Amino acid sequence: MTSGEMLSDGKAVDHKVAAVARHVEDTLGRSLRDLRVSVTDRCNFRCVYCMPKEVFGRDYGFLARKQILSFEEITRLVGVFQSIGIEKVRLTGGEPLVRRDLERLIQMLSGLGNLDLTLTTNGSLLKKKSMDLKAAGLHRVTVSLDSLDDSVFRAMNDVDFPVSTVLEGIQAAADAGLTPIKVNMVVKRGANEHSILPMARYFREAGHTLRFIEYMDVGHSNGWRLDDVVPAADIIARIDKELPLEPVDPNYRGEVAERYRYRDGHGEVGVIASVTRAFCRDCTRARISTEGVLYTCLFATRGHDLRAFLRGGASDAEILHSLIDLWAARADRYSEIRSGETAKLRKIEMSYIGG
Repeated sequence: MTSGEMLSDGKAVDHKVAAVARHVEDTLGRSLRDLRVSVTDRCNFRCVYCMPKEVFGRDYGFLARKQILSFEEITRLVGVFQSIGIEKVRLTGGEPLVRRDLERLIQMLSGLGNLDLTLTTNGSLLKKKSMDLKAAGLHRVTVSLDSLDDSVFRAMNDVDFPVSTVLEGIQAAADAGLTPIKVNMVVKRGANEHSILPMARYFREAGHTLRFIEYMDVGHSNGWRLDDVVPAADIIARIDKELPLEPVDPNYRGEVAERYRYRDGHGEVGVIASVTRAFCRDCTRARISTEGVLYTCLFATRGHDLRAFLRGGASDAEILHSLIDLWAARADRYSEIRSGETAKLRKIEMSYIGG
């Protein structure tokens, strides 16, 4: 049988179903190509825009082990999603590297074949784990880093973690071959916008792609205000004054970052502008939470329970049929219709579905 017609439970899928699965589109003509899988809801940071201490304090009720998907369940789901056409899997959290034995999951996913397997991390454990991650089959990493100014970085992660350890982790990842490395910086007015140029200079010389992310209204606990957003256009203009830039075409449909290269040919930067320049029309992403809930939008207010299928005896073919129906009915475009009213909706926390 051709790829996509035999699922992981060894049962064949009807040829017509297999054909539909590989070409399913949502109501706006968007295919499903990228899958983000949150492997833990826990994190060793308490970043003010993601998991603020006043909400995620000592008494916060994180998920019990029996509630979260096992590595076998995650691998099974990813195998089913491959039948729909996903080409890229990104492991997220929380902080994914705090999940014990994560290398075993990476090895299992790598064994599925034909996947671009990546991971987003705060970098705190990269120095220790990079070689093992690469050996397990991970292709590359994206590191979240919001400032090179140690005092600013410690204040934003709110656990007094030093920036030097993250930089050492980035170097360790590069040495291990987890490249190309991308670095994500969330820019919040009044917190770290003065770090934009120092970050651009540093990672231009280091040879890693830096991406600036507009501070987003994900979840309901980070106290988001539009006034705190530094628009992507302002960020690019600030860099362009010192280090001239020119726009670059996207690498593929659905790429969320707008790309700019330095005019002297020495690297590039990107901006993710979901607040001021929505990119919903090309969104090809879905997200699975730590406990197996599928979300078809980063700004979702509800999801679809896949764990119930996994633990309720459903076959892979039955899960596949459900995914086809869910994606075909998808009409999400939150960033395009963002308003004062939609911004007040109680959305899923970013730490829960991995950003």
